Amino acid sequence: MVFELLELAIVPALNEEATIGSVVATLRSRGHDVLVIDDGSTDQTAHIAHLNGAIVLSLPLNLGVGGALRAGFRFAVENGYRSVVQVDADGQHPTEQVVSLRLAAVQHDAHLVIGSRYLSHESTLKPSAPRRVSMSILARIASRISRTQLTDTTSGFRIIREPLLSAFAESFPDYYLGDTFEATIAAARAGYRVVEVPAALTPRLHGQSSATTAQSIRLIAKVLLITILRLHPRVRRLK
Repeated sequence: MVFELLELAIVPALNEEATIGSVVATLRSRGHDVLVIDDGSTDQTAHIAHLNGAIVLSLPLNLGVGGALRAGFRFAVENGYRSVVQVDADGQHPTEQVVSLRLAAVQHDAHLVIGSRYLSHESTLKPSAPRRVSMSILARIASRISRTQLTDTTSGFRIIREPLLSAFAESFPDYYLGDTFEATIAAARAGYRVVEVPAALTPRLHGQSSATTAQSIRLIAKVLLITILRLHPRVRRLK
């Protein structure tokens, strides 16, 4: 199998002026083209990303992470990229470990590769106990559906390859956990191969998550119901 170059890093960003510059600069230094989707920021996120060499797609209003990512996937497909790496703008994702995700994609002929904090002994990003229990439940469900052992289905550090990339450009969940857990479920149910590798995720250095632990647990319960009832967006099946 041909080892394809991973050319485009997609970084959805909302008011991340404190970290976006270093995230873009690090990705650029590792040879990636970088697309920052400015999801309706009111600070200098877009300007700083541009100064550091990113292609910037500024959305006129906030679509949420899922909507921003779908815009990024469409850009990738329309511009001939065959695979992308999804990276958060807050600096939590270890960009030096993209090569591990890429190798796993090639070795397993995988369409979706997830970087798991729970498989890495170096990871310092530790969720609260209630949130960890909820994530464990999600992981068990995703493992059963994908027929692959998964531990961190809410990780946003991942590689997406064709033909799944084009399928996500057409249809992608645009609400909380849609871009991670539900996207994983939708891909597995459509026949795409999903694998997981260790990734040492770290706590964000600036700002805070948009969802509290209590809100996250409620939303996780909602996502579970959507998954059980198969109400999530359908992804074009692998031929």
